[in-house]
Amino acid sequence: MAKVAIIGSGFVGRAWAISYARAGHKVALWDADPAAPAAALGYIARILPDLDRNGLLGGHAKEALMARLAARRDLAEALSEVDHVQENTPEDLGTKRRVFADLDRLAPRSAVLASSTSALLPSAFTDHLEGRERCVVVHPLNPPYLIPAAEIVPAPWTSPAIVERTAAFLRAAGHAPIVMKREIDGFLMNRLQGALLEEAFRLVADGYASVEDVDIGLRDGLALRWSFMGPFETIDLNAPSGIGDYIDRYQKIYSGLFPSMQRRVDWAGPVKETVMAERRARVPAAELPERQAWRDRRLMALAAHKQRVALEEGDPKGSEQS
Repeated sequence: MAKVAIIGSGFVGRAWAISYARAGHKVALWDADPAAPAAALGYIARILPDLDRNGLLGGHAKEALMARLAARRDLAEALSEVDHVQENTPEDLGTKRRVFADLDRLAPRSAVLASSTSALLPSAFTDHLEGRERCVVVHPLNPPYLIPAAEIVPAPWTSPAIVERTAAFLRAAGHAPIVMKREIDGFLMNRLQGALLEEAFRLVADGYASVEDVDIGLRDGLALRWSFMGPFETIDLNAPSGIGDYIDRYQKIYSGLFPSMQRRVDWAGPVKETVMAERRARVPAAELPERQAWRDRRLMALAAHKQRVALEEGDPKGSEQS
């Protein structure tokens, strides 16, 4: 059992707290807003019954999981004797630099200092630290207690041993770490998601498809395979002799498409009104909270299904158990 500090107890921080407590760790929550940790604990207490009903508490009782969580008003107290720090403060470079200076000063030298940032390169906010070699990005897809993938992004000076230790820590907590070899803007997941969104907006803006038809293409098409296979495994299985055969057969199709995919459509231009109108026709703004709760229930059901199948099949090579 390790001790984890959650620094920043909002939307992302409280989700990490569930994940780490479910893994059996003691978790201290701190926030610059003194009311935030208690609010996070209240949210966690409300969501645990749904996770329990789906078998997503790792065999732990709700009460045992809650007992591992504690709100802390003092930053030094939250960081006392910690093994892993998960920082979740706003996406502002100045804030990150100040917070990481405090973390580096107050946390034990043996602790990993991890940031949940989705946009800032680790080199941009850790270069000034005495202990910068122990700093790394651990960026989740939210919520991490339902989506196991998490990006580990090192700065140029991050110790390889810290990267390996962090990956092992995440795997032991039921996560599927993406271990990047070096930092790049957008990391891995936002670059992949961004490429898809660029094409989605372009298809709608140019009048080739509706918003709903694009969503159908993913929801009822590609995403069915992508829910348990990545793009490389998908094409490896989509040609008789594997991925080399696929490249030989189909690369020319994609190379022919590529020139028409280089023009950006301004998401905030005229297409914005089209996308908003079509989405609000399907889900009025007042119903968004209800639809978000529906999404989370679906994610729970999917996570439970994947967990059950992995157990039934003996967790075959290539699968990750949430």
